[in-house]
Amino acid sequence: MSLINLFVAARSAIARWRQRQRAYGELMALDDRSLADIGIHRSQIPAIVEEAYAARCRAAAQDRVRDLEPARAWLAAGHR
Repeated sequence: MSLINLFVAARSAIARWRQRQRAYGELMALDDRSLADIGIHRSQIPAIVEEAYAARCRAAAQDRVRDLEPARAWLAAGHR
């Protein structure tokens, strides 16, 4: 891994962490009645934020795999 890739990965990780922190902060800023209106309890907020992040990561990974399907089919057909 090159040094540039390391910095890009670090920057992306920090940006994702900031997004999670912002979502957490916005949900925690809601009063209990507003949270009840959307069907969550304050104690559930950390799990909800992390699950949303994990789901987004899973979807991105599936997109990357899907993008590789034409190349895999081409290689499977014997083109090397």
